[in-house]
Amino acid sequence: MSDKPRLQMTDIHKRFGPTVALDGVSLSVDSGQVLALVGENGAGKSTLVKILSGAYRADRGAMWLDGQPYQPRHPLEGRRAGVAMIYQELSLAPDLSVLENIVLGAEPHWGPWVRWRLARERAAEALRRVGRPDLHLNRLVGQLSPAEQQLVEIARALAGHCRVLVLDEPTSSLTAADIERLFQLVGQLRDQGEAIIYISHFLEEIQAISDHYAVLRDGRGVGGGRTAEATIEGIIGLMVGRAVEDLYPRSERVAGDVVLAVEGLSGKVRLRQAGFALRRGEVLGIAGLVGAGRTELLRCLLGLDAVQQGQVRLALLAGQPLREAAHDSPRARWQAGLGMVSEDRTQEGLALNLSLSDNLTLSRLPFFTSPASQRRASGTWIQRLAIRCAGPDQPMRDLSGGNQQKVALARLLHHDVDVLLLDEPTRGIDVASKAQIYQLIDELALRGCAVLMVSSYLPELLGVCDRIAVMCRGVLGAARPAAELSEHAIMREAIGATELAEGEAA
Repeated sequence: MSDKPRLQMTDIHKRFGPTVALDGVSLSVDSGQVLALVGENGAGKSTLVKILSGAYRADRGAMWLDGQPYQPRHPLEGRRAGVAMIYQELSLAPDLSVLENIVLGAEPHWGPWVRWRLARERAAEALRRVGRPDLHLNRLVGQLSPAEQQLVEIARALAGHCRVLVLDEPTSSLTAADIERLFQLVGQLRDQGEAIIYISHFLEEIQAISDHYAVLRDGRGVGGGRTAEATIEGIIGLMVGRAVEDLYPRSERVAGDVVLAVEGLSGKVRLRQAGFALRRGEVLGIAGLVGAGRTELLRCLLGLDAVQQGQVRLALLAGQPLREAAHDSPRARWQAGLGMVSEDRTQEGLALNLSLSDNLTLSRLPFFTSPASQRRASGTWIQRLAIRCAGPDQPMRDLSGGNQQKVALARLLHHDVDVLLLDEPTRGIDVASKAQIYQLIDELALRGCAVLMVSSYLPELLGVCDRIAVMCRGVLGAARPAAELSEHAIMREAIGATELAEGEAA
């Protein structure tokens, strides 16, 4: 085996106008090694791997693959050289088959004809390497689960003489069981000699899967080393440039009157049975597996999905009695003080082609008389939530994920809602932004707001929430104090193991 690194990047610089995205970043990855690349949103991770893939050209610096100079002019050239990218948003053709997706862009030819027999052999071998030889090559990719689609994407990378595999937030849409299988696959690929760059905001994942880590901050490499010798607190300190003493701030809260009461609620999709009472000044968490019906519950509460049966009662103002709102429009519920942050901020939560200011003030535009007053109002929230941007007029799509999420939250605060429905509020954002959002949630609860928070990240629920209810197969269990629960207990309830054990005991 060569003593040269499989991949070496040295003194990489990249500037976009006045913005310095990368300022002399260097890293290397050996064959049979998993390197975790971590940093806040906007630290330069995406820019670095886009230069690696050929999507961007570096302004200065050099790259080598197996000791040979490497400077791709476009992503296809990078892929042909053996650099494969698996992005958080998969780049598959849903109306094509598994076979067609795996060989797409690299079909074996004989003259003008595709050699389909050889293509099937290559695709079948790639599926065998990812542990799914049973996946039918003629099946449409659009019919597969998210985890299966991700495996097809990885199989496509392996079918093309992969030398460096980059996984960008690969677990963001996967269940716990799928994540475990993905980790096993990454371990197998490492043992087969693949060089893997693994990008994730979940530092527990970094500890579990990587051999080495490298930290970027503000476009510079600020540290790294062997993962086994690092602590989560140390990595966070490198990411944010300071120690984060308390990731989950939770002040002494006193729950007030019930502001949202739900009884016997069911919807037309997934949601079978839900009931709870949410009080002012508390944070109630909803745990459960992906597909258990958590998002459908929030959509029914806001009026986006029809209620099949049951009651949804809201208190319009503090001190007023609850009133029935199960069949109110989303607009009426907004006016009643109920607001929601969607788990899919890019498709449902934000208008990416509009400015930050437009997005933040959309729900209260009639109150403004001029663009200047709109920008002034936006500036207040930009400062208060520490949104990193060029100003109120910056296009929404140019902001990092963490800052986009802050804008979505700021819109609820600007509208002065009393009840916040937060669906995966920290998905895909960095640790520092998470800490700021946790602090904001704590401040809102102290102010008398009521927060209903859905999350797949159990440490987050246990750290932020006062009570937690678990949803399993569309049925919401009773809410219990977070202090009485553990990750293990929540997961057992989420997969139905508690219910099964009680049935066997009976």
